[in-house]
Order: sequence, then C-alpha cells, then structure tokens
Amino acid sequence: MGILNVGMDSFYDGGRYNERDQALSQTEKMLSEGAFFIDVGAASSKPGSPLLNAEEEKKILLPILEALCATFPKAHFSIDTYNSGVAREALQMGASMINDISAGSIDKAMFQTVAAFQVPYVLMHMQGTPETMQQQPEYQNVVKEIKLNLFQQIQQASSQGITDIIVDPGFGFGKTVAQNFELLQELHSLTDLNCPLLIGVSRKSMIYKVLNSTPQDALNGTTALHAWALERGAHILRVHDVKEAKECIDLWTALQ
Repeated sequence: MGILNVGMDSFYDGGRYNERDQALSQTEKMLSEGAFFIDVGAASSKPGSPLLNAEEEKKILLPILEALCATFPKAHFSIDTYNSGVAREALQMGASMINDISAGSIDKAMFQTVAAFQVPYVLMHMQGTPETMQQQPEYQNVVKEIKLNLFQQIQQASSQGITDIIVDPGFGFGKTVAQNFELLQELHSLTDLNCPLLIGVSRKSMIYKVLNSTPQDALNGTTALHAWALERGAHILRVHDVKEAKECIDLWTALQ
C-alpha cells in the first residue's frame, strides 16, 4: 500500500503531493513500483494534529481523487479518513476501500456508510485522537489491550454489515517507542483475530528516535521493521517507499 498524502501537514511528506500533477506523478511511480493499493489522505494524523471536519477534507481530497480515478481507472484507491461523509463521496467517485484510523470511534456513521458500499474497511487501534494520543499513553498490557479493542471493534463493524475487515494495530498512535516495539514483538498474537494485518511503520518515530535520526533518514530502519513484521504475520505494508518495500516482500516470499 503506497501512501499518498495530499494535505499540507504530514510528518514526512506534507505538501509534496497536494497539487494534481504532483499526485498523479507520484501515484504513477508507486503503481509502477508494485503498489497494489494507493492510500489517499487529506487529513494529517501526526501527533498533535486537530481533527479536520468533513467539508474541509472534501475540498482537499475530492478534486485530486477525481483526477486519480480518471487517470488510473484500474487502480485500487483506499481513502484514509475518519469522516463518513468523506468516505461516502469518495466511494461514489470510485474509491474501493476505507482506511479509518479511529476504527469508527470518531464518526459513528462510518460503519453503516462502509457497509452500504460493501467495500473493505481498515480498522485501526488508536488511544485518544491525533491531537492527544501521544500525551502519556498508558496500558497495563499493551498487546492484550490493543487486541481486545480490535476484537470489540471488529464485532461492532461486523454487526453493522461490514464483511471485509483489515486490522491495523496502529504503530505510533497512542504508543510510546517501547510499547511500539513490544507490539511488534508480539504481532503474531493478533493473527487469531482472523483478519488480514496491515502494518504502518514507514519512517515513523519508533525508528528514527531509536537511531537518533530523522524521518528522511529512516528508510533502512523501515525496511528492517518490514521484514520483521512480515515474519510475524503482516499481510499488507503501508509505505512511503514502494520499491524498497516490494523488494522486501519479494525476498521474504522467496524464503517461504
């Protein structure tokens, strides 16, 4: 899954792809490098970011999504949103999946909206909201609590008619660096939720803080964590750097 941030405030590539031609060029590049999904997002979810209302999000997202769907009609576009109104219009426009960092907790109409379209839904764990999530996140047992929360949200989503659920444990969303690595170490325990596992660690602080580096210098560390995530049961890698991630997947597959 290639990441296409079309807003201005992403932690790594904010503002780089917020114009039509830039977004089209980056999408073409990621597809050519082997991306199966393109995850398009307009609302920043970096720590400290306030929530973006649906109307503001639509102004940013929908013109670019329209161009993407027209230019790449066979591509699979995932929409990174927590607003059901945005999800609805994006799906009507041609998107094929919704990736919700809030697992339906921010907008209670999200489950019904996704169910009406019968598309896949990425359900992610987050403690708090992007604005508050890194303000001293606490767990008694990080892996067990995340697993229980994901199970409960899967049950709710299923009860409202969503039939194709992907789970994301939410690395960096309300977790300390140590908690992120504990979660990665025990990632295999989430496989008995019986849903595909999506992993998003690309260039995140759990990498560059350990290495005393920056997001710009975190590609090698990202690739290392991708390999370990695949070995522990990951099915989908959400990445900024498609070529390197695809090579990691190909080499891991050759070992099987």
